[in-house]
Amino acid sequence: MSPEIWIGLGSNQGDRRACLIYGLRRLAEISKLGCISSLYETEPWGKTDQPFFYNAVCSLFTRVTNPLEFLEALKSIERDAGRDAGVRRWGPRPLDLDILFWGSLVLNEEVLAIPHPHIAQRRFVLTPLEEVAPELRHPVSGLTVQEMLQQCSDSGTVRRIGKLELTDYSRGIPWIKRS
Repeated sequence: MSPEIWIGLGSNQGDRRACLIYGLRRLAEISKLGCISSLYETEPWGKTDQPFFYNAVCSLFTRVTNPLEFLEALKSIERDAGRDAGVRRWGPRPLDLDILFWGSLVLNEEVLAIPHPHIAQRRFVLTPLEEVAPELRHPVSGLTVQEMLQQCSDSGTVRRIGKLELTDYSRGIPWIKRS
């Protein structure tokens, strides 16, 4: 079993809440979900001329021990949710799944860096993460999530809008193609 893995979820196309729930359900098929943060509406980061996002974080454990293999599973879930692989970096997308932490692993591969390289600069990630794991420590900087959030220079809007329940949308999401 893997160490505790933290995943950031985001959506700014279609029914954003339904897309995040779809992502969580698919994650639950390949892992054991731990905690799930509240749902937040957030300003776009990096490329700001696009719709606001819904964001959340979750923790999970999986039998997949190779982070690069797990990344491929996440990319498959994103594609199944309707994400176009050709979308420009930080552009609009129905579902975005990012590995934030993989236990205390530090990894720097061409296609994947763990911990996520921008985590300390993203209020939309740190706020939901601080809600569920304020004492989680960054394996490189040594800072806790709470400390990173206090030092974060990102002034983007992050507004809590409620819980994210897997029981929502029990009939599935009709526009998402099934494998």
